[in-house]
Amino acid sequence: MELIWNRYGKARVRLVHVDRTPARHLLRDLTVDVQLEGDFAPVYLEGDNATCLATDTMKNTVYAFAHEHGITSPEAFASLLAERFAGQPPVTRATVSVVEQPWRRINVGDTPHPYAFIQTGGEEWTTVVVREAEGGAVRSGLRGLVVMKTTESGFAGFPRDKYTSLQETSDRIFATSVTATWLYRAGVVDYDLRNEIRAALLESFATHDSQSVQHTLYAMAKAALHQSDAIEEVTLSLPNRHHLLVDLKPFGLDNPNEVFVATDQPYGLIEATVRR
Repeated sequence: MELIWNRYGKARVRLVHVDRTPARHLLRDLTVDVQLEGDFAPVYLEGDNATCLATDTMKNTVYAFAHEHGITSPEAFASLLAERFAGQPPVTRATVSVVEQPWRRINVGDTPHPYAFIQTGGEEWTTVVVREAEGGAVRSGLRGLVVMKTTESGFAGFPRDKYTSLQETSDRIFATSVTATWLYRAGVVDYDLRNEIRAALLESFATHDSQSVQHTLYAMAKAALHQSDAIEEVTLSLPNRHHLLVDLKPFGLDNPNEVFVATDQPYGLIEATVRR
C-alpha cells in the first residue's frame, strides 16, 4: 500500500476581533481554516510526530496573530498566516480559508453608531490564500447573497423534445443566491474592493435584460471585471430559485403573473468563470 496524498489542519477556528479605536470601533467576525500539505508520510506510516505541527498550535497562532497584527482585511490576515505556516518544514503548501460574517453599524437617526452593530441575512464573505514555493494566490468572494427581480427576465428559444414540459416565457421572476469568487492579480496589496465588486454585481443583476440565467451571469462577471483591474477572473455560481405561476383556473380566477409558489428543489445550477 502507498500513501499518495495527505493534508491536515485546524478547522472552524472562531475569531471575533475588536479594534477599539476610541471614536469608532471596528468589528471582525471570522471563521478560519488552516490546511497543510507536505512530506508528512512518517507521521502516518511510522507514528513519528517530529514534523507534525499540532493543530492546537495552529489555532493559537490565529489568535496570537490577531492580537499582534490586527485584522486590516481577511485577505491580509490570511496571507500573514499562510506565510507563517508555509515556512514550517516540511510544509509544501499552506492554505488558509476565512469566512467573514459581516456586521453593519446600527443607525441612530441618520448617524451610524460607533460601536453598535446588526447582522442581517445569511450573506458570508470568503477568502482563500494559498502559499507554496512557487508563490501564492489570493481569492476572495461572497456567498449567500440572495437577490430577486420580478420582470426583465425570460427564457425562450430553447430546444424541445418529447420530455420537454417547460413553457417559453418573456416575463418571469428571476431569483438566485449568488456565490462569487474573484482572483486577485499578483502583487495586489489593497484588498478593500469587496463592496465595490459586490455593488457592480448587484447593479448588473438589477439592470440586465436577462434572456437566461447564463446570459445574466456573464453580464455580472463582466461588470465585476470592469469595476477593478486588480482582479483577473471571476467565478459565479447562480442557482435558479424557481417561482412557479400558480394555476388558479380551477377556482375560476385569472393569474396575470401575480401569484407564485417558491420551490427549493430541484433547481437549475448555472456556473462559469470569466477571465479578463
